[in-house]
Amino acid sequence: MQLKDKRIIITGAFGALGSAVVLAALQAGAKVAAIDRADVPPAGGDLGNAHRFGGVDLSDAASAKQTIDEASRALGGLDALVNIAGTFRWETVADGKLETWDFLYDINLRTAVAASQAALSHLHAGGRIVNIGALSALKAGAGVGAYTASKAGVMRFTEALAEELKPRDITVNAVLPSTIDTPANRADMPKADFDKWIKPEQLADVILFLISDQASAITGALIPVVGRV
Repeated sequence: MQLKDKRIIITGAFGALGSAVVLAALQAGAKVAAIDRADVPPAGGDLGNAHRFGGVDLSDAASAKQTIDEASRALGGLDALVNIAGTFRWETVADGKLETWDFLYDINLRTAVAASQAALSHLHAGGRIVNIGALSALKAGAGVGAYTASKAGVMRFTEALAEELKPRDITVNAVLPSTIDTPANRADMPKADFDKWIKPEQLADVILFLISDQASAITGALIPVVGRV
């Protein structure tokens, strides 16, 4: 995928999926700003020469705006935003905490909304926003109510914003991955067949396609990326 000189902001960029998308975007010729709530990692590594912004609470509107503004200035503008910031909790409704629902809403949905709002003043015609939903949000199972509810919110947010931005020729789409092959997921599910899971690099390819010029006709789409799960 060729993204030469595309200016891309990626949130949740220091994690397994985020760093894979950062690296793939850099290899495709893009200029990248990497944002995360975690501390900034050492120079080099999976983030290459990306601009790095750590310790950022994207669920806070003021913090999101300040960082998106700074990142856009560092890139010399903005062509695409990829909202990867998110997390997971397994917890039944019967034995769980109401605070978990608020927590996952903040991390999985509110961050995407705040970052997108902050990016809108920088995006131009041909701009792109890509969100991360979840395949399980289409049909929730036991223990994932709070998680899938927040990801279902991401899906509806994606559709609504796509409609709003059609007049500006800015596309908004979401990928819906099944289980992603990350160290954390392997640790949580050690008996699973990892070969069936989606590799971060495979998901990165789909995300970068949605950023590319070839995807200009796609907006409001919720794209399952399931591997062999």
